[in-house]
Amino acid sequence: MAAIISRLTAGAAMGLTLALTAIPAGAQEGLSGAYLAARHASLNSDYRAAATYYDRALALEPANPRLLDNALMAHVGLGEIDQAVPIARRLESTGAQSQIANLVLLADLMKRADFDAALADLHAGRGAGPLMNGLIAAWAQFGQGRMSEALERFDTAAQGAGLRAFGLYHKALARAAVGDFEGADGIFSGEVGGPLRATRRGALAHVQVLSQLERNADALELLDTLFSPEADPEITGLRTQLSDGETVPFDLITNATQGAAEVFFTVASALNGDAADGYTLVHTRLAEFLDPDEGDYKLLSAELLEAQEQYALAIETYASVAPESPTFLTAELGRARTLRRTGDIDGAVAVLGDLADSYPKVATVHMTLGDILRGEERYAEALPAYDRAIAQFDAPRTNQWVAYFARGICHERLDQWDRAEPDFRQALELEPGQPQVLNYLGYSFVEMETNLDEALDMIQQAVEARPRDGYIVDSLGWVYYRLGRYAEAVEPMERAAALMPVDPIINDHLGDVYWAVGRRLEAEFQWRRALSFEPEEEDATRIRRKLEVGLDKVLQEEGAPPLVPANDG
Repeated sequence: MAAIISRLTAGAAMGLTLALTAIPAGAQEGLSGAYLAARHASLNSDYRAAATYYDRALALEPANPRLLDNALMAHVGLGEIDQAVPIARRLESTGAQSQIANLVLLADLMKRADFDAALADLHAGRGAGPLMNGLIAAWAQFGQGRMSEALERFDTAAQGAGLRAFGLYHKALARAAVGDFEGADGIFSGEVGGPLRATRRGALAHVQVLSQLERNADALELLDTLFSPEADPEITGLRTQLSDGETVPFDLITNATQGAAEVFFTVASALNGDAADGYTLVHTRLAEFLDPDEGDYKLLSAELLEAQEQYALAIETYASVAPESPTFLTAELGRARTLRRTGDIDGAVAVLGDLADSYPKVATVHMTLGDILRGEERYAEALPAYDRAIAQFDAPRTNQWVAYFARGICHERLDQWDRAEPDFRQALELEPGQPQVLNYLGYSFVEMETNLDEALDMIQQAVEARPRDGYIVDSLGWVYYRLGRYAEAVEPMERAAALMPVDPIINDHLGDVYWAVGRRLEAEFQWRRALSFEPEEEDATRIRRKLEVGLDKVLQEEGAPPLVPANDG
């Protein structure tokens, strides 16, 4: 479906390619410098810098279509549609063809509820492809009060190859917006036109429709089918309203401008992952412009900016979601994630700390905080966060294994094995055969030189589940080594080194195994190789000592048992 839209909008994607032709020889030096700086910024998706430099270039050459087109893209990427509209008009006045300009001007007309002009533009061919044109035209007719014609237009849009779901979804929204909840339910339920692809917004719209039809039980069943019991506060709040017998209002789309916003968002969602992120961002930014209170649009914009590594803009966009928005929690989680990616750990922890105070019963908040702290090896601080997350579990569920596993790691890192082992075993009870847990618990037993037979069984299961995971395969070789089964350790350890060739620990382990089977030169080669990959200083010191005196002497100095093959033991 997304690929179909990509083909329909291929012409628009061309408009995103920077016009990198050389500036004429007689151009002013200031124009050339501004253009080159803008070009560099655009290539790096740095919308703010690009907008600054293209604006500077346009001050020197205000009617240059290439500069106008690229300036337009930069301002749209920033979400500065008010600045983009006059640029789009200037670009249009040059006679240049730009689908991005068409989209911006169409969105501006729908924002101003100038539906006559929007339809005239579409009729004149200033549109954005068959799907977008059809859906926007239908909402414009809706805005004119021509409901019958709008419904026909939605039907026409649904007739395009692969586009049925788009036309029917918007037709259902339009019916619900005028109070025809029976008609909307017929579409959402699949009774009219066949089943629709389940999306979060479509599900929420259907839930609201069912509640308006006094079918709260059916609405609850739909929520339970599509969302987990530990869903976000918006879903939890809906469940409470429906369970209490409240009638949930239909407010997803209430007018033509919001309908047009949903068109941009629908197309963006379909393009996401298939088209260039910058092109998809054009659609989400225009959706934001048309309906600035809708958090879902901002969330997708922020995610696209993250994907382009425009972290400052992503953080700014996440932060623009209002606290009263149903998507505020998701936005703040996204902001914390992005802050972490920029290295601002304290900022991320502060955001999550505030969320934990505001949403004390949402396990995801505490889990995310714990994960960030654990990632920074702040295990003692992470533990209370995991404790609070686990305290919210009202009944055992498979996905909870992650929380027990993470908390077990913190206990193990803090030398609290009496608490770590029960967490690991609880994780395995919830998710039997989970390879990460089997490997971690088995490897821990190996390092403690206890429960080695059980450790071997666990790690063998983990390898069977993940045969190409170098760390897990390394664990198998290492448990054989610890059991004194040196010859059996060689093959999995060599395989681990092939899977993770630049890992210092795995290469060090392979050296130890080679030494144990008498392959001394190869052992020394592996130890030197391990050193070249810059291991932790403590590990590096031990490796250097092995190169000086051999593994046997190092084990003796450490008070460890000597190397003894199992069949000699």
